[in-house]
Amino acid sequence: MTSLYLGAVRPVDGRGACVPLMLPAHHLVTHGVVMGMTGSGKTGLVTVMVEEALRAGVPVLVVDVKGDLPNLLLSFPSFASSEVLPWVSGHAAAANDVERQRLAERIASERQQGLTAWRIGEAELGAFHAGSSIRVITPGSSAGEPLHVLSSLERRSARWDTDVESARAALSAAISLLLRLLGRDPDPAKSREHVLLSVLAEHRLLRGESAELPGLMQDLAAPPLTHVGALEVDQFMSRKQRKDLAAALNTLLASPTFASWRQGVTLDIADWMQTDRPRTQATIVSVAHLDDEERALVLGVLLEEVLSWVRALPGSQRLRGLIVFDEVYGFLPPHPNNPPTKRPLVALMKQARAFGVGVVVATQNPMDLDYRALSNAGLWCIGRLQTDADRARVIESLASTAAGDSEALADTLKRLAPRWFLTRNTHASEGTTLLQPRWTMSFMRGPMTRAEIQAARSQRAASTPATTNSRSPHTTEILGASS
Repeated sequence: MTSLYLGAVRPVDGRGACVPLMLPAHHLVTHGVVMGMTGSGKTGLVTVMVEEALRAGVPVLVVDVKGDLPNLLLSFPSFASSEVLPWVSGHAAAANDVERQRLAERIASERQQGLTAWRIGEAELGAFHAGSSIRVITPGSSAGEPLHVLSSLERRSARWDTDVESARAALSAAISLLLRLLGRDPDPAKSREHVLLSVLAEHRLLRGESAELPGLMQDLAAPPLTHVGALEVDQFMSRKQRKDLAAALNTLLASPTFASWRQGVTLDIADWMQTDRPRTQATIVSVAHLDDEERALVLGVLLEEVLSWVRALPGSQRLRGLIVFDEVYGFLPPHPNNPPTKRPLVALMKQARAFGVGVVVATQNPMDLDYRALSNAGLWCIGRLQTDADRARVIESLASTAAGDSEALADTLKRLAPRWFLTRNTHASEGTTLLQPRWTMSFMRGPMTRAEIQAARSQRAASTPATTNSRSPHTTEILGASS
């Protein structure tokens, strides 16, 4: 049975000794929730989960909203200070090269001591670095790999030959994104623009053609169909209305900003989550550089693609893939708010477990989240929370699985130290425990700029061997350390 080495746990009363937490990988099939304010260690714990999934050969898709998760690129193969040297500027001011070198040596020494205390040495670092592949995708930016956000519309997928329902769902999400950018109704069931564009796009895609925007504009002017539903095309949407829609599409098409969203790698979740690669891949989709509206639109399309991929998988009880969404606040709000990300996230939390895909969501602010969706999670890790209202909201949800201990939970949450988490796993018999995550193997540089992402990608590419089947050994012993 594959286990994930997350750190050490002890009883909530703090009286027992710490013991290693070797979480069975299949426990994450029933999803996880991580909460904690800034400084609680939340991002560190999420990073450890990603690292452990990769060590176990489980591919990971990471949604990065804040810019922290590209730190996974900084999983160096050794404790050498030269690995850390390019990244010390964010830790302290250094006036010259000599001071920077000294700072790098100190940080490298601290990392070695910290990781060694958790029984992670250079052998484990080297194996993880060689056995994992970290890919950073940045929609609308060349800092990482650009992403063609409208891939399911403009680049024909083989799913149109094998799984039309799945292909149609992905197409619908892409057209909704397109209409939102135009400021028009994106509702697939109510919007005439959405219906007409979908019909025209499907007409091309089912014939084995692509449905690029210039072609759809031609189809709006001279429809290749006589009817949409029971109505003639002109009755469904007049020529003038179609002309206006085509003109709006042309304006969007001419925009230099929009052009960056139509180039880059294809949005292909099945390819990103392959399990037979020489190195297990983590694909980080970073949207930290986008504004709030752009994030919601891009991630809505991404998550609809994830949901389509999941539904096409055979059933499984083992963990075959992990979806990690760091900082889900605002993307999974309660009723009546309904951003483009909510429907696929709720569906994934309800359905993905049957297909062996786990979902881990993390947030600093638990107040505006749809707890009906989060109730599907089997693993909860709660760090320090900022307000009484935050703690009360979490306790309300946790207490539903452990009647009668609300006061004890509230008291424990108030007394939590940084980098400790109140943990409840519905699969475990010991109930609520305290978790101290292990040190991350990746160097936690903090939020990375576009230039830093480019530099980190280059540094990792230069230090990664061409092929390997290495896997980092999992330890079952720890001496204890602070993370």
